[in-house]
Amino acid sequence: MNKITETLLGLVSDWKGVFKGAYNIREDGACAGRQSSEHIQIESKEGAPGLVIHIAPEAQNETVYIPACVTHSDVNDLVYNDFYVGEGAHVTIVAGCGVHSDGEEEARHNGIHRFFVEKGAYVLYQEKHVGTGSGAGIRRIDPVSDIHLAEDAVLEMDTVQIGGVDRTDRKTTAQLADRARLIIHESILTEGEQTARTDFSVSIDGEDASVDLVSRSVAKGNSRQEYHSRILGNNRCTGHSECDAILVGSGKVNAAPELFAGHIDASLIHEAAIGKIAGEQIIKLRTLGLTEEEAEERIIQGFLQG
Repeated sequence: MNKITETLLGLVSDWKGVFKGAYNIREDGACAGRQSSEHIQIESKEGAPGLVIHIAPEAQNETVYIPACVTHSDVNDLVYNDFYVGEGAHVTIVAGCGVHSDGEEEARHNGIHRFFVEKGAYVLYQEKHVGTGSGAGIRRIDPVSDIHLAEDAVLEMDTVQIGGVDRTDRKTTAQLADRARLIIHESILTEGEQTARTDFSVSIDGEDASVDLVSRSVAKGNSRQEYHSRILGNNRCTGHSECDAILVGSGKVNAAPELFAGHIDASLIHEAAIGKIAGEQIIKLRTLGLTEEEAEERIIQGFLQG
């Protein structure tokens, strides 16, 4: 494992020289370290690059780490990871990704994740994205998530793009059974000429299931973002989609939430708000001794952290 990987691990997964419990470290498309635990088994996928992670019902308040790092330009890393979470398990999955550019060519990571969460299981999925390096090559991360929640299963997904990623295209699909709950909180910062696109599509098929999609984003410089969410209420259920965005400079954001109610007792709501930082907020912080730039940065960080 090289020094760039160690730096990226610290940024995206709070690496401090060692992971406790189960983990797999991916470096430039290869395994740089792996360990299973008593209740979490990590195996290589057959016929495709990636992993199969089996989380037993006995796993309670355990964590598995699966970070991926691209440490130089001219790498196009594609990985397929499948998570099988046993009935009643309680687990945290830390799956950050960092890409580093040191040349003219693109540095890219595509992570395609499938989640099969059994009855009554709880999953907290945490994912940070970051781009580093002074190379002219594009730093790109394109995550795909396919989620299947059984009865009473819960998946909380917390995704953060903390800077330096030039292009990202996130696609998430989900199917929810009876009383299943999906909660997704997304935070994205773009600047310069960067672009980011998010596409959520959730099918609420189970009775009394629910979804809550919340996106907070900041578009600075000439960057551009697109947010599209689609919630299908096919049973008695609740669904909520919210997109809040701040524009700084010449940043642009397009938000397009979509709702489909296919059942008389489907209750669906969407919200979207886009605008610049209010002048009175800047003035208030400047009276505390901050410069305009410092005040703006504090407001942005507070907004993204929710």
